[in-house]
Amino acid sequence: MRMLMLAGGWLMVGIGVVGVFLPVLPTTPFMILAAALFARSSPRFERWLIDHPRYGQPLLDWRREGAISRKAKVASVSLMSASYLLVWFVGPPQLWLKLLVGVILVACAAFVLTRPMPSN
Repeated sequence: MRMLMLAGGWLMVGIGVVGVFLPVLPTTPFMILAAALFARSSPRFERWLIDHPRYGQPLLDWRREGAISRKAKVASVSLMSASYLLVWFVGPPQLWLKLLVGVILVACAAFVLTRPMPSN
């Protein structure tokens, strides 16, 4: 089981890194999952992720307070909006599908926006 969690952690890190380059794929949720999997499989890799200069602070903010920074909220909601515009103008022709994607994105944006800001 430990090896499965370790492999899952590295898979999440890989997907998160791809998300750095693809604006429609979020990075932080995958890094949060990776940290959780590493916490159960490899304290060394968990520490590496928590100490990472780019991903460490958002992971700590999430762990301690369930918090998302203002910068991350703005980026997240902005990219969701841009993605929805792409879906609306270039996506599938079915109106019901476009509306469904919109409802899902609004729910995701509401979740992000209702998270607290980090206290530090």
